[in-house]
Amino acid sequence: MKYLAWAVLALVAYSLVPPLSKLASEEIPIMVVALVGNALITVVNLAVVLYFDDGVVSALTSSHAVYAVGAGLALTVGVLSYFYALSIGEVSVVTPVFGLFIVGSAAVGMAALNEPVTARKLTGLGFAVVAVYLTSTA
Repeated sequence: MKYLAWAVLALVAYSLVPPLSKLASEEIPIMVVALVGNALITVVNLAVVLYFDDGVVSALTSSHAVYAVGAGLALTVGVLSYFYALSIGEVSVVTPVFGLFIVGSAAVGMAALNEPVTARKLTGLGFAVVAVYLTSTA
């Protein structure tokens, strides 16, 4: 269950990204805000990889490296689109809609990765969609 502490830390930290980005975009172009955030994560991520000596060369020559590149491309499109949406829309609307990536990811996990599909999971995902609808249209 140690992963839950990391998930909660991610939740708390990521909850600050939209409002801070929106505030920054009042005087700084949103793509500069995105650049600063992504540059910072890149530098810190590189330091972590080097510290843990994760074997970058062998990882990047793996047959699964194509998935890492795909994830990077999807992340790039998602993050830049999200930042742009924040610059022109309300945080209280943009963020919940963006947050539906959780539903999309769970659905892909169940469909493409053969993860278990249960009535409870489907109900939870349905409630998430309803919650986002209610939040973003209020």
